[in-house]
Amino acid sequence: MEKFEMGFGQHLMLDGYGCPYDRLTDLDRIYEFLNQCPDLIQMTKIMPPYAFKYSGKVPEDWGLSGFVLIAESHISIHTFPEKGYLSIDVFSCKDFDVQTAVDFATTVFGIASKEVKIVDRGLEFPRDMGAVTRFIRNERQELRV
Repeated sequence: MEKFEMGFGQHLMLDGYGCPYDRLTDLDRIYEFLNQCPDLIQMTKIMPPYAFKYSGKVPEDWGLSGFVLIAESHISIHTFPEKGYLSIDVFSCKDFDVQTAVDFATTVFGIASKEVKIVDRGLEFPRDMGAVTRFIRNERQELRV
């Protein structure tokens, strides 16, 4: 039987705690992280990063956010300086070195402790439609016999 690949890609979710205030409030640091990270994990930037300050309805919830679109999907970051916290997402249709991304973020932002989650997205997404079509056709033929 022919083997075919399914699944869209992996999604890294990194929550960082105990980050120094000055690193979470540095817009240039956010920009540079987003600018360098795609190359480190062998992704393709399709636009320059975009980083900005956010001020919410609750004063201590302000922070910096940013994202960069990559051909393979996106990388985003949100900081909460008053709480020493940040969240980073790296979503890609192509496998990447998760540990490199986590280590880079830990170094750049001085993360003291972290939660790392990796989710396989789009588990039923067919990567090779020809192989999937042949598989389904074979399955249907076996049911008729």
